[in-house]
Amino acid sequence: MTAEPAIVVAERTARESYGRLVALLAAPTGDLQLAEDTLAQAFEQALTTWPRDGVPDNPEGWLLTVARNRQRDLWKSAAHRRSVAPEAERDARVVAPFDDLDPDRIPDRRLALLFVCAHPAIAAHVRTPLMLQTVLGFDSAVIARLFAVPAGTMQQRLVRAKRRIRDVHIPFVVPGRQAMPERLPPVLEAVYGCYALAWPDRGDVTSPAGEARYLAVTTAGLLGDEPEAWALAALLTLASARATTPGQRYLPLADQDPATWDRRLIAEGESYLRRAERPGRAPGRFQLEAAIQAVHCHRARTGDTDWQALRTLYTALVAIAPTLGSLVARAAVVGRTDSPEQGLALLNALPPERERLQPYHATRAALLARLGRDMDAAQARAVAARLADDPAARAFLQRHIPEPD
Repeated sequence: MTAEPAIVVAERTARESYGRLVALLAAPTGDLQLAEDTLAQAFEQALTTWPRDGVPDNPEGWLLTVARNRQRDLWKSAAHRRSVAPEAERDARVVAPFDDLDPDRIPDRRLALLFVCAHPAIAAHVRTPLMLQTVLGFDSAVIARLFAVPAGTMQQRLVRAKRRIRDVHIPFVVPGRQAMPERLPPVLEAVYGCYALAWPDRGDVTSPAGEARYLAVTTAGLLGDEPEAWALAALLTLASARATTPGQRYLPLADQDPATWDRRLIAEGESYLRRAERPGRAPGRFQLEAAIQAVHCHRARTGDTDWQALRTLYTALVAIAPTLGSLVARAAVVGRTDSPEQGLALLNALPPERERLQPYHATRAALLARLGRDMDAAQARAVAARLADDPAARAFLQRHIPEPD
């Protein structure tokens, strides 16, 4: 028995093993919802049992056993026999396929599960949210904010996706190397989303943000010659070089001291970006985003930001990936290079979903302030503060109107 407090072990196991456990439980039948429900019950039992009896030497195995027993109880119940096809009950006895996963083929089990959840039979628009919830452990409401959709809408999408996996019997099988490039885009999106959702802890290598960077670098090394994989590794590494440590006060990019940035990570990120370059081939989304980060990091050498270079890069980015985030960022840069009025015009042209996006309101506040529209700026800043997930960023917004990055 371990001497660590039960709640500490439970939290660590949830953070490190949630996705693997769900996949192991769902593998026989593809019923993700049942897997999540029984795992949640196992964690509840652990928080009752472990403080009294001691934490087991193998917490992950204990949770898996308890959850599997709960599944078996359900499969034996009369209600379940009436609602589940006999072949599903028979398949439920099959051994899960991840126990013998070759670590040399995919050196991180979470990464293996991301490729599993990128199965082409799963609707394209829900693959990345499914990975973020099932493998990386984010709540559906948090994922909804990332995609700027109502929480109820995202929850319904995830429920429908899990039901389809169960009903169509989409196999939980790790793809071979030849199938990985086809499944790569949603995997990269999920890793990127994990990093974005972990904003407050980007300076902590053990945080979800640190794990996302590790997964990005591991993916790039695994596939070897995929430029967008190396570009994502560059993007997250360069962004991490400018991260503050958890607990520090929030500072917008323009107010940060480049002397405090991590030069080692900057050099590492730039080396990944060079590996992403393909002569004669147009850059992809992550390569452009990494180049934007490289321009910001170059201020550590020159003391200045090349805003015209950023304008060019954002123009190229929105041409191939017109996400709300990239459109807002372009408006912020145009507000600097051209005029605040032109930046606001670009913001005003965005679709209604913009109202759910915190950077939209923060950028709007900054541009309005530069035009002397203080009351409108204060209202936009208040909305931005309310939508901020990071307490430090929220406190900053309540006191200041930041310059747009």
